[in-house]
Amino acid sequence: MKQTNEKKSRFQPALASLFGILFVSTASIFIRVAQVEASSIVIAASRLLIASIVLVPIALIYYWEQLRSLSRLDLVKGFLSGVFLALHFVLWISSLEYTSVASSVVLVTTTPLWVALLSPLVLKESIKKSVIVGLLVSMLGGVLVGLSNTCNFQNGRLACLTLTITGRAMLGNFLALFGAWMAAGYMLIGRQLRKRINTVAYTAMVYGIAAVILLFVVIIRSEPVFTYSAETYICLLALGILPQLLGHTLFNWALKYVSAAFVSLTLLGEPIGTIILALIFLKESPTLLEGVGAVLIMIGILIGSVGKDKPVNGA
Repeated sequence: MKQTNEKKSRFQPALASLFGILFVSTASIFIRVAQVEASSIVIAASRLLIASIVLVPIALIYYWEQLRSLSRLDLVKGFLSGVFLALHFVLWISSLEYTSVASSVVLVTTTPLWVALLSPLVLKESIKKSVIVGLLVSMLGGVLVGLSNTCNFQNGRLACLTLTITGRAMLGNFLALFGAWMAAGYMLIGRQLRKRINTVAYTAMVYGIAAVILLFVVIIRSEPVFTYSAETYICLLALGILPQLLGHTLFNWALKYVSAAFVSLTLLGEPIGTIILALIFLKESPTLLEGVGAVLIMIGILIGSVGKDKPVNGA
């Protein structure tokens, strides 16, 4: 009986992580469909607003005392974290307008390595040799992904087009990478604040701040928000519920029952799931260089994640 319970306790978190990957992987698909009518900043604001509407009341009801206990410095850090998160979503979602789903998601998933690289400076945490090796491998993969929009194999030779033809795709790749850097800033601050408040309280605070910032920008820019088709509104709603709430909630729940390293490694399935969904629904197949680059980035993150105590969650 005890052995059965142990198997069940391992199976359920693994299943939760699998569904978490599936939910998070849908983000790029919904974004691509919504971008036909909605701007990237409206999409980012909608995603965070929907998640905030659900999380903020929960945090105020159950974790108000924790939020009240935050110092002025903590509140400043929380605001800064919200700014980083808002920029992360705007940059990453914008990148999908210029480059392929595969390139965008693979590059934005490099966040864990940038966090590890900056941790010695920001958090005074030592950096392991495995992280350095992983970063170098991932950077090589990133270069290949970047070149995938300008170069390809033809008749066994690597042929490259001029940058003027593919500069749009290169811009998209850079926006995705910049989005990963902003997510790293969000995660670094989160590591500090989560020592003092519950994850739900922290997430609600930061999501709320990011949502308010983006809504303010939407209003200032007079972005249209009431003229979309039903399909676009459904995609915006799905973004806030599936990848933002369900996906990350399942990962956080799994952390109670399995090791942090396991959950961290399952996050590497997001780009793979996204590429598969893009192939099915958007008819976007990765190029050879994108495929090789994606594999190298995944291997690099895997190397850098081994032996880490705490996982770093992506967008």
